[in-house]
Amino acid sequence: MAVLGAGIGGLVTAHELAERGFQVTVFDRKELGGKSRTIALPESATGGRAPLPGEHGARGFTSFYHHTHDTMRRIPFSGNRNGVYDNLAPFSVGDPRYPRAHGLPDGFPMMFGFYADPSELLTPQGFTRVMSESFIRDAAIPPLEATYLAGRMAVYLTSCDERRFGQWEHVSWWNYIGAAGRSRQYRSLAATGLTRALVAAKETKASTRTIGNMAEAFFTAMLQELAGGPKTYEVLNGPTNEAWLDPWVSHLRGLGVEFNPHHECRGFVVDGDRIGGVRIGRPDGSSTVETADWYVSAMPTDRARALWSPQMRRLDPALAAMDDLYLDWMNGLQMFVTERLQLGHGYNIYVDAPWRLTSYTQRAFWPGDYPRRFGDGTSLDGLTIDIADWDTPGILFGKPAKLCTHDEIFQETWAQLAAALNDDGKVELPDGIVHRWMLDPGITWDGSRNNNDEPLLVNTIGSWSKRPTARTAIPNLFLAADYVQTNFDLATMEGANEAARHAVNGILDAAGSTAPRAKTFVREPPAAFEPFRQADVARYRAGQPNLFDLG
Repeated sequence: MAVLGAGIGGLVTAHELAERGFQVTVFDRKELGGKSRTIALPESATGGRAPLPGEHGARGFTSFYHHTHDTMRRIPFSGNRNGVYDNLAPFSVGDPRYPRAHGLPDGFPMMFGFYADPSELLTPQGFTRVMSESFIRDAAIPPLEATYLAGRMAVYLTSCDERRFGQWEHVSWWNYIGAAGRSRQYRSLAATGLTRALVAAKETKASTRTIGNMAEAFFTAMLQELAGGPKTYEVLNGPTNEAWLDPWVSHLRGLGVEFNPHHECRGFVVDGDRIGGVRIGRPDGSSTVETADWYVSAMPTDRARALWSPQMRRLDPALAAMDDLYLDWMNGLQMFVTERLQLGHGYNIYVDAPWRLTSYTQRAFWPGDYPRRFGDGTSLDGLTIDIADWDTPGILFGKPAKLCTHDEIFQETWAQLAAALNDDGKVELPDGIVHRWMLDPGITWDGSRNNNDEPLLVNTIGSWSKRPTARTAIPNLFLAADYVQTNFDLATMEGANEAARHAVNGILDAAGSTAPRAKTFVREPPAAFEPFRQADVARYRAGQPNLFDLG
């Protein structure tokens, strides 16, 4: 097996195949772990400490990351009964805070913070009422608009799969929730905030099916939490490499997996209707052609489609269709500070910040003595920030992040955080406390604008049909990346994990293997809404709107 890419998709592929006796070699042009890796701040460590730990972004897990959780339980970690899974720190649905600027209450402007008797939410009417009250709370959205938004969400929850693929896949979230004719608050929170802050999707381009699926998944998870089930949110209790990736790579090496970081795939050699080899660039500048029985491309969208040759595109037109997939930016900025931060419970979503920021404070979730572990002992905490909108002008320089120098990005991000955290007389983010900072190294400045070496797939209107499956029409080529059609659907660690399992099962089928197939999971919508979804099948086939779709 040759696995091209060592992000989550590549590592899961190697894991599942190595457990089944395959000989696996993994190549990656960068470090192992892909976008999920910890990025050490260069020259930041003294006195035997580890470098200051940067992350690609505020890395959150949810209780419906079933594939990821299954993988984590199978990675040994000393002292943990459930492997690295026990390194996840769960926190309550009410813990994420939504700091807002201009004196607006720091409440729960979206559905992610409500408390209610779960039984009240199990009918469309009850759901609409409770959700309307949640949206109105703290004057987040005007009452009439709150009722309308709750109604639109009820429509999606009661829509059958045929309608979701046949109708909502082809409608933008912006149009679905009627954002154009409603208030600035409504557009900021319900349209822009929900899509850009949470899934890095542009509200005018994002498919309603994708955004609706994620809203449904969160709703289902929170119902389970309110009923005494697992917490909806989780984060790791340490740097990602330390808490997850390094133990994983060590375990895979023990299974016989060979890793080759800094080995770049530069193209495929086509032999008839099959892949005959891959051209690999070595760290010393030389190149070689590596051969295998089976090949798995676990590279991200932009890297993979640039390597599909004309012959490969003819053999499988689904590969050529990937040219129409849309990529956007969602990258991390790290700030290491000289004071212990007290920002709520540690996880914050700034839904009305122009750059749609999210952040988590590392010490809120990482045990141990931070200054003794990291850096030079000066930094007492780390603030990991996601910048999800790189195209909207900021409040300090009036420029989008793509056109800001790295120093301007730092200053602008600080200004937007401070505007939300220091607007009510209480200074949660005092000036002068940043000791060191680091922008995701995938962002590079060319003198006039930034370039992004690690963009993110966004599911746009009608994009489902442009995404290939894990099994290609080339018999020995399989795909294990987050752009693959999966039940989870979104470009995330979980989506890549599921795609990898489909690729592995395809290989097992093609090889005639009798080994057990990799386990896959399906998102289960709320069972209480199933009768309405079943009734919607007949209405959709008859050309009628959803029963609760009042326009």
